[in-house]
Amino acid sequence: MTGDESMRSVLLLCMAALVAPSFALAQATDAPKKSTVAVTTVDVTTVDVNRTVPILQEPRHRTVHRDGDIYVLDIQINPGDMTLQHTHNAPILYNFISSGRGPSGGRISSNTEYVEKNFTHQVENEGPGLFRIIAITNYGPPIADLKADRPSGLTGEPEVENQWLRAYPVTLEPGKSLEVKTHTNPNLIVQVGDGLVHVTREDGITSELTAMGNWAWRNPGSPYQVRNAGKAPVKLVINEARRAN
Repeated sequence: MTGDESMRSVLLLCMAALVAPSFALAQATDAPKKSTVAVTTVDVTTVDVNRTVPILQEPRHRTVHRDGDIYVLDIQINPGDMTLQHTHNAPILYNFISSGRGPSGGRISSNTEYVEKNFTHQVENEGPGLFRIIAITNYGPPIADLKADRPSGLTGEPEVENQWLRAYPVTLEPGKSLEVKTHTNPNLIVQVGDGLVHVTREDGITSELTAMGNWAWRNPGSPYQVRNAGKAPVKLVINEARRAN
């Protein structure tokens, strides 16, 4: 072995000695990460179901859209699964898509009492199907005048109307369209029944909703039209999150 080869061998041995503890350290560091991931899975035998979190941090209450103080949540609880203890602290509007026993028929409800008194609970889905809700929660200030900011192009009274939120259930016959609508508030069109729905903006761009739980977000002041593009009646809910302008 030449002097250069001997020196090269020494350097390789030194590098190996440095790499080995680094690899061992990486393994030790990874171990707790794997354990943490296991704790946050939906396996109710390992989840700390007594841990309490704010509603926006509950892993089954997924935030799918945010506009300032307004959050759209896609709440999904699998059969046999249970949420963490979670605290509601803002007004919320629910579009019920399905319970564990089947479709919910487009039921809607709202709760504003959480502003005055926060509410902590836990929800379990006994199955056999998926429990799902599309919800809007509004952390903005209340709007005192209930009727001052109603949208144009919608007739009839809303089923839900309070200082933070508003909802109009709609059933459209095949091929029928609603009048062009304009909202002064951010709004969310949710499909709550089977069918095919087109939500078309003023510039012609169309969002296609094809199943229960599909939704389209519309910014305030942006006209749009809703059409039943299917062959059977379809149920929708047009929701608003009220905001001071």
